[in-house]
Order: sequence, then C-alpha cells, then structure tokens
Amino acid sequence: MVGPMSILWQTAFVFVLAAAAVWWAGTRLPAYVVALSEKTGVGQGLAGMLVLGGITSLPELATGTTAAAIGAPLLSLNDILGSASINLLLLALADMTLGTRPLTSVVARPVTLIQGVLGMTLFALVGAAIGIGGADFGGPISLWSVAIFGCVLIALLISARAEKRPMWQVVNPPDLEVAEETRQKSISARKLALVLAGLASVILVGGVALANAGDTIARETGLGTSVVGLLIIAAATSLPEASAIVGAMRHKRYELAIGEIFGSNMFNLAIILAIDLVAPGQGVIERAGGFEIAAAMLALVLTGIFVIGLIERRDRVVFRMGQDSIAAICVYLGGVTLLLSLAR
Repeated sequence: MVGPMSILWQTAFVFVLAAAAVWWAGTRLPAYVVALSEKTGVGQGLAGMLVLGGITSLPELATGTTAAAIGAPLLSLNDILGSASINLLLLALADMTLGTRPLTSVVARPVTLIQGVLGMTLFALVGAAIGIGGADFGGPISLWSVAIFGCVLIALLISARAEKRPMWQVVNPPDLEVAEETRQKSISARKLALVLAGLASVILVGGVALANAGDTIARETGLGTSVVGLLIIAAATSLPEASAIVGAMRHKRYELAIGEIFGSNMFNLAIILAIDLVAPGQGVIERAGGFEIAAAMLALVLTGIFVIGLIERRDRVVFRMGQDSIAAICVYLGGVTLLLSLAR
C-alpha cells in the first residue's frame, strides 16, 4: 500500500516536471507573439491580450471544467479569481526586473489603460452577480454566467477597436533601451502558427498536470476548497503567465507583459460560462458567497492600482519597484489575510 508521504513525493515530482515544461513554453511564447504582431500589424498590447492572454488561460479552462464536471464548481471559480490576483502580483514582481523605472511609467498606450478599466468593470460585474443572485432558472446555465461571457466579448471588441483607432499620444516618451529584435521575424506564417499551437499544447497539458498535482497536494494536506482554489490551484495555473511575463520583460516588450495579464484575466472570467455548462445542478454564481465576492474585489483593486500607475506615470523607484507595485503587493497580502479569515 502506498503511504500518504509517498503520494505527496510522487505528486511533488509531477508538479516540478510540469512546472518545468510550462516555464519552458511560456518563456518562448512572447517572441513568437511579437512576430505575429509584426506580421499582422496588430499592436503588442492587443496581441498580448488576445494571443498571449488566451493561450496562458488554457490551464484555467481545462482545470475549471474538470473540477466542475466532478461536482466542485466553486473550486473552479476560486481558481479563476485567485489566479487573477496572482497574475497581478506577478506584474508587480516583474517590475523589479526593470529596476531603473517603474513598469507603468514606460507603457504609454491608451489601449493598455482601456484594457485595465474594462477588467475592473468585469470584476465588479462578477462581484455584483454573486451578491444579487436570482438568475438561475433551472437550466444548465444561469443568466449571470451568460451576461459575464457576453461582457467579456464586448470588452475584447472594445480593446480591438481602441488599438486601431488613433487617440492621445505621449509627448515625451521615456528614453529606454530599444526592444530586442525578434529573431522569429522571418518565420513563415504557417510555421509561426504551428509553433504557437505547439507551445499552447505544452502549456495546456502542463498546466492541467500542475493543477491536478496541486489539488492532490491540497487534499493530502487537508486544506479547504476555498483556500485550495484561491491559492494552491491558482498559483499552479498562473505559472504560464509568470513565465510569459519573464519572457516579455527579457525581450523588453513591456506593453506585451501588461497586456498579457489584463487579457488573461478577461479570458479567465469567460470560463465561468464553461463551468456552468459542465457542472451538474445550480449555476456556480448562485453557489458563491462572501468569500468569492471578496476575491473578485481583491482582483478589482489590484487592477485599479496599476491603472492609476499607468495614468500617473511616476518615475520614483523604491526597492527597484514603482510605488504602485509596492502598493499592489501590500494589498495582495492584506487581501489574502482577509480571505483566509473568511474561509475559517
């Protein structure tokens, strides 16, 4: 008979292998997304939101639908909301790699601001939906999950239009090193599509393995569903975003890094409809409560902090980070402490 410690060690080994695979694929994604942006003429902020954000959301989709199918839809919802906050925390930590200037002071595109505000609106909608409730009429899905999905599509369309429509422009852009040339610039469109599909497959399979391993570790250690979804599973499924941010920052594609996080969080909220489609019984929004509302508000506040930083564009750096990043880290720690108290 296999003992609990043996199961934990085996699961930890799978977790490390899956993490290595996801990290390898994630760090290579940004260069190919930039190549796609250059070939199609799509801006880096929009490419980061649609392509990079969509691909790095695949583990949340697979994990969320799997957990919902086995009767644990709240685990899926908490994974989505927890992953959103962890993604924004990763953005704060990525600020340290720039060092000389805050990350939000070097990104000066209106579409990035619009993406952030749209994300805040979507998190507010999720929190309001949970608080109001009353939209489950006995069908396979609730009206709230359909409304959230529709609003995500509208948000993506608004972002796409903002990328194409000329608006304001920064008068004195920051003097930074030029972004590295994309070595994949001459790659054919067919090969580019195949490489992106291959990397996406590695992230999907590795992300699901990460989430399943995290779930096993959580069960063996006796942690509750809310905490498991918010912290352990969310941290596992956020690893693709972490590696993608590292790749974008390494190639000095700062707008791509922020667009990827804002976009990934939007895509994650669209997964709520998929959870309802596969989960038996009542819609997940109807099952959620104060814990999930607080988790959505935490993601909203963290997004708002970075939106303020993008508007203010202050140059001051403390501990190699902008003041907005430091504020985001403090708010995240305070928010998680509050959520842990609510989970008791």
